[in-house]
Amino acid sequence: MTGALPLEVRPVHLGLGATALTEPAFTGIDWYAAYAERHAADGAEGRLVSMHRFAESWTMWEMHPAGSEVVVCIEGSLELLQEAADGTVVRLTLGQGDYAINPPGVWHSADVAAPCAALFITAGLGTEHRPR
Repeated sequence: MTGALPLEVRPVHLGLGATALTEPAFTGIDWYAAYAERHAADGAEGRLVSMHRFAESWTMWEMHPAGSEVVVCIEGSLELLQEAADGTVVRLTLGQGDYAINPPGVWHSADVAAPCAALFITAGLGTEHRPR
């Protein structure tokens, strides 16, 4: 058993066999590469549970080819952008307690007008990023 941990600092990996593992402290974008190496054996079934605070809009798009991602707004509000295969962008406004699902392979980003926080449950295998 572990004591209470801050999700914003110490994400959780949900793995094969219904396991839940505390991850090392989040240190930035490079952290994800080490996460992928640690849990490569879980393949597309592994999920990362994380929380992030945002004070400004994202500067990149991201896409998760191996599975869906659940985004839950837990504080404030944000506008989630999802880019369809034909290039059109759907904008979803999430308020506190609202969630949306980013389907596999859908590029997504977020616009933030005021500070907010969101919880993510991500199928991270093969995640890609590109500038916005």
